[in-house]
Amino acid sequence: MLYYADEFNISWLPTLRAMWSPVGQQVMIPTPGITTRRYGLGAVNWQTGDCIVLVRRRKRRIEACELLEALLTKHPDKTVYVVWDNAAMHSKKEIDHVVDQSNGRLKLLYLPTYSPWLNPIEMLWRHWRREVTHCELFETIDALVDATNDFFDRCNRLRHKVLSIIGSKHQDFRVCT
Repeated sequence: MLYYADEFNISWLPTLRAMWSPVGQQVMIPTPGITTRRYGLGAVNWQTGDCIVLVRRRKRRIEACELLEALLTKHPDKTVYVVWDNAAMHSKKEIDHVVDQSNGRLKLLYLPTYSPWLNPIEMLWRHWRREVTHCELFETIDALVDATNDFFDRCNRLRHKVLSIIGSKHQDFRVCT
């Protein structure tokens, strides 16, 4: 199984982008006045479009290990390849421990430093921002997390769209009788 993985910030402050408004009137987007964050750690399967996303309060090696363990749990009898960047949290003893405990079922592949355009999951994060956070203020950070979880639940129901978003040409051909 081949997964592309990365992290993303879930900020309570809405992301702003250009939008239409009547001539001479500026659209006002409310903000909470304080910065509250959560972090998403996720992986997308290049062959199936299946997404695994964990939302956590912190973004550290221990959370990266949780993601790797979730991938191994999802595929108990398969080798899992994970392609991700060279962030500091993707190396060191905690990550090595998960790899060692996988008995050869987990293979980590590292992208060159500062090359997000090589990781297709970045396109999924962009799609999430466009649908969930652009010019949108949620009442609470928990409401934003719920909307994030709903987005990725929808992605898992519409995997063919995820494959399109990440640019995968993988097709599942089945014989119809």
